[in-house]
Amino acid sequence: MLRCWNESRYKYGMARTPKLNGRESGMLKAIGFGLGVTGEELLERTHMSPEDLCDVLNTLLDIGYVETTSMKERVTVDNLKAENFEINPSYATDLKAAMRRC
Repeated sequence: MLRCWNESRYKYGMARTPKLNGRESGMLKAIGFGLGVTGEELLERTHMSPEDLCDVLNTLLDIGYVETTSMKERVTVDNLKAENFEINPSYATDLKAAMRRC
């Protein structure tokens, strides 16, 4: 009998469900599931310091939950305000479900 190498993927689901902490969940709510927002709008919505905001955004960028329109992998305080952020559409459904559980 031949076994497919990814047989377990079909048995247990495609991926694990995302687990978000409060800061990550709040950041995703601030970005929204629509057209995305600029870094300046995120600063106004979250009332976080630019350093903390960059830290949370870089974590979400590393995981792949958030994308920049310029496809940068890291955000610095210098280019934060001019950058546009949006939620990665391939994770949107899973992230919505995870945010409902929070």
